[in-house]
Amino acid sequence: MKILALDSSGLTASVAVIEDENLMGEYTMNYKKTHSQTLLPMLDELAKMIELDLQSIDAIAVAGGPGSFTGLRIGSATAKGLGLALDKPIVHVPTVDGLAYNLWGHKDFVCPLMDARRNQTYTGLYEFTADGMNILVESCAVGIEEILEKINEYGRPVVFLGDGVPVFRAIIEEKCRVPYSYAPAHLNRQRAGAVGVLGMEYYKQGKYQSAAEHKPDYLRLSQAERERLEKEKAER
Repeated sequence: MKILALDSSGLTASVAVIEDENLMGEYTMNYKKTHSQTLLPMLDELAKMIELDLQSIDAIAVAGGPGSFTGLRIGSATAKGLGLALDKPIVHVPTVDGLAYNLWGHKDFVCPLMDARRNQTYTGLYEFTADGMNILVESCAVGIEEILEKINEYGRPVVFLGDGVPVFRAIIEEKCRVPYSYAPAHLNRQRAGAVGVLGMEYYKQGKYQSAAEHKPDYLRLSQAERERLEKEKAER
């Protein structure tokens, strides 16, 4: 089975191709450029390097949210366009699930933290067992202190990763009452390889949709929508 995977949910842009148990290639970049500039050229370069015939893929896995509103729209539009053109299904992988899967097999709880602004985080809580990845707290948008309270209630060591770590490090160090650590640089951001491998598992479980059905999951309103609602409320 062959999966094309895309992740543009945060500052990192990443493209990968998984075939059965092999990561055929992965192109990941986290440097100042917009995803509209990088994602398709990265896919094109990767396809050339591994001599990929796009018709040979079985499905497209995409980090479908939460995350950057613009990044999610670019990733989903790219996945939908390819899916429609190639007549391939889409596997919607929650961004936080994919981020946690970077640390597959870790002995501690795994807590991804994405910066959602306003002292909030896109997060979840996971553990790995012999049966695979267990979701203890599904992906959500909450205040950083709320997820730390849940971690403290479990009383188990935890490892944090994601672009929210440098944002919330001081709060973690003040509020986290269990042993904790941080993922290293090569594992602490979104990677399409993880999205692809997890997407393959979800595909086998029947968790896929048509390209026409796919849409990103933002979990909350955009800043522009929030400001519009606040303005309308103030005018009443």
